[in-house]
Amino acid sequence: MRIGELAALVGVSTRTVRHYHHQGVLPEPSRRLNGYREYGLRDALLLARARRLTELGLSLDEVRDVLTGDSARELREILLELDADLARQEAAIRARRGRLAALLSEESPSPDDAVSPAMAEFLRCLEPVRDSPFAAAEAELLALLDAAAEPEDRDRLLELMRPMTTPEAVARAEALHRRLAELYGADPADPRVGALAADFAAHLPRELAASLASAMPRADDPFAQAFLADLSPAQAEVARRAMALLADGAAS
Repeated sequence: MRIGELAALVGVSTRTVRHYHHQGVLPEPSRRLNGYREYGLRDALLLARARRLTELGLSLDEVRDVLTGDSARELREILLELDADLARQEAAIRARRGRLAALLSEESPSPDDAVSPAMAEFLRCLEPVRDSPFAAAEAELLALLDAAAEPEDRDRLLELMRPMTTPEAVARAEALHRRLAELYGADPADPRVGALAADFAAHLPRELAASLASAMPRADDPFAQAFLADLSPAQAEVARRAMALLADGAAS
């Protein structure tokens, strides 16, 4: 058989056959006197096996090792790993569809709703303190963290933040944000800045403060700069000092 006939028999393109040769998945066959490759039944069988294994999700390196017998792992072991990976993907897809279903249940979905159900519940609890620019920036930061974090890390963080959703904690947060709003036109050297920074840092539960401090960017980090950009100079100074206090507390 010529390469085109082999490809048509197995149901792949000639480009795929050449790629399999290049990757070592399919051995080079003998050639005719005119230089054309000459394929036989064994080549068709190997190519069909390679196609089935790649359709299952094996990489070409894994297919090559399985077909040539060079792998230290048995095919069953590779397939078990693949099955576990597909199960993780399946669980992630179910979670994403659950989030989509929640959004679609809203008459007028908002981009702010596009967070995990647990994070959406947490943000709803903090709704009374979200009027200030600083609180809005905090909510945006949490939404970004919700999107970027691994599910187990996000769930752990939400569990640490749960004490902040009690009526008493929400009332304290409202008072802190009112004091922050009062600093809008103040000088960064205002004596209220240091006191408010200390109170913000003390407002966080100890374990949550340590967790945030370990993941917190430096004040000169571009991410931190973007976070502070919408605040007045005095308000930004409160945030910088509060972040420094959290970092110092985590280090001690």
